[in-house]
Amino acid sequence: MKFVLDAEQRLFGETVDKVLAQAAVPGVIRAWAGGDPGPGLALWRSLAGAGVFAVAVPERAGGAGVLPVELVTAFHELGRHGVPGPCAETVAVAALLDRLTPDSPWPAGIADGTVVATLAPPPTLDSPTPPLDAGTPTPPDPLTAARTPPYALDADVAAPVLMVAGAQLRAGVPGGVRGSLDPARRLFPVTPGDVLAAGSEVAAAAGEARDLGTLVCAAQLTGLGRRLLEVSVEYAGTRRQFGRPIGEFQAVRHQLANALVELEYARPLVYGAALAHGTPDFAREVSAAKVMASEAAYRTARIALQVHGAIGYTDEYDLSLLIRKARALRAAWGSPTEHRARLMSALS
Repeated sequence: MKFVLDAEQRLFGETVDKVLAQAAVPGVIRAWAGGDPGPGLALWRSLAGAGVFAVAVPERAGGAGVLPVELVTAFHELGRHGVPGPCAETVAVAALLDRLTPDSPWPAGIADGTVVATLAPPPTLDSPTPPLDAGTPTPPDPLTAARTPPYALDADVAAPVLMVAGAQLRAGVPGGVRGSLDPARRLFPVTPGDVLAAGSEVAAAAGEARDLGTLVCAAQLTGLGRRLLEVSVEYAGTRRQFGRPIGEFQAVRHQLANALVELEYARPLVYGAALAHGTPDFAREVSAAKVMASEAAYRTARIALQVHGAIGYTDEYDLSLLIRKARALRAAWGSPTEHRARLMSALS
């Protein structure tokens, strides 16, 4: 089987890339991290104009239909440029609302960019507690330890803020902002508010929304890893030591080659999971994709830091924005440990 994007899908990805290339995204990231969402919201509307969020919303709600391959293509570029904001969360909210409140006006707003939504991600596996978010301390056992309250990303700029509590979909009431490994990921503890939907359908809808959010997070990670590799290869070709570019030294070349191999293995798993959308295998394929994308992007981030040296983690150097995001997204939407456990359960 040979899988390639068709001409329209490639053009879509190129269009998103052009929008982001013109947006001075590092400045947008720094403003977002500093509590100024204005540039980020302007970029959000530009991305919506390019159709990024419309491919997460059904046609009957004003979108282009839920198109998983196009979503992965777009989110690869969002990750590659390090776009801040609750992008994956908004996609998950669109899926959740489609199942539980089909008459809601929010999905149409998501499609046209006037609605920025977030949620505290529903639990991975069958745990009764919310999953780890990137900015929370790691407990000894990440699968069973209590993790309350749940955290919602960028709840200060999003409306609606949602959470799943048992068999209920509820509005989330955010508390004060908490620190994160990535300063541009602003985390807010949320407590349950008004009930928006209730019943046995909530758990199934939450699971589907969780898987779609995890899929696009994995796509962000592959794009992020690719950009880290590109920047590192360029730097290795210009930084000189002992009279030679450091990229000529075998130890550096092998590290960069290893990063490329891991990213190339992860990318088809992410697209394969997109193709499995709507099938019984979707959850399993998403977990496999998230494990590989998380590990590949995180390892590439560590290699990028080694290649660059101390300059790589200085706040003024744009690479640091991507390195921090790689670590945060590795834990977001389920850590590799959680998704490996889910895979083992599915395969046993």
